[in-house]
Amino acid sequence: MKRRDFITLLGGGAAAWPLAVRSQQAERMRRIGVLTANAANDPTAQARHAALLQSLQQLGWTEGRNLRVDARWAAGSAAETRRHARELAVLAPDVILVTGSSALGPLLEATSTVSIVFVIVPDPVGAGFIESLSRPGGNATGFMMFEYSLSAKWLELLKQIMPRVTRAAVLRDAAITAGIGQFAVIQSVAPSLGVEVNAINVRDARVIERAVEAFATRSADSGLIVTASPLTTLHRDLIIGLAALHKLPAVYYERLFVTAGGLISYGPDLIDQFRRAAGYIDRILKGEKPADLPVQAPTKYEANATPILQPSSSGSRWMSSLRLVARWQPQRR
Repeated sequence: MKRRDFITLLGGGAAAWPLAVRSQQAERMRRIGVLTANAANDPTAQARHAALLQSLQQLGWTEGRNLRVDARWAAGSAAETRRHARELAVLAPDVILVTGSSALGPLLEATSTVSIVFVIVPDPVGAGFIESLSRPGGNATGFMMFEYSLSAKWLELLKQIMPRVTRAAVLRDAAITAGIGQFAVIQSVAPSLGVEVNAINVRDARVIERAVEAFATRSADSGLIVTASPLTTLHRDLIIGLAALHKLPAVYYERLFVTAGGLISYGPDLIDQFRRAAGYIDRILKGEKPADLPVQAPTKYEANATPILQPSSSGSRWMSSLRLVARWQPQRR
């Protein structure tokens, strides 16, 4: 090779070096954490996780190429949730996605600097997690599960399923703000509907079983409302089975209960929140701050039902759940 050709080749290669360096920098590995109170083998939790990763990939973030995901699953344990929150805070990823109030609280206690995107949190302002919906402040932003006013619709729906219902058991987790808030709304509308409501505090399987059995034996004209919490999700098969055993018409807050055999549900499309959360994670990875990203309310609501027409033990007729869903469909936002 002639000396002049060698110099030309060397110069051309040197000119390409900055482009190669920039390409490598663009593909540098970013790190996100995921904290959820559900169990790792929960099919619904896995579907939500898959929706998150798929949406991130559509935005250019592929696990193993330019993204590392550290996931922690607490399986409904408050102690495990706190431990995982501390672990992720120490790892200090670029951003942490957290599911639910019961996990967001411990995570905010563990870190005030790592960026956080939350999903399925009913009342982030009332719980003290953020300053306001439009300007969250701090290091967290995300997506509300729903406004507490939605809880009133569950009792209305129960009354439509079984017009003669006079008593309703409300399964809630009193250890979290959301459990208290949802029950308070249901309790406030109960007198106008002629229904007495009783709270059943969800703790473990034995407590749930005893409480539902005791409630069901007191009156034939009874129903069940299951509010949103990691513990009701964790024990959903037990709760659905108890409702069937004691012939209690039951209204649930989310589709997964109907998928597992429950009667009817009305609430937001929660998988959609994980897809939308990917957009916030993308924006934070590109330099935006959680404090500047407004907290968003759900945009999709859905009613779901098991297609049955079944008489109750009191002689009241349960309305065709398919007809009832059709009636509620226009209330989607």
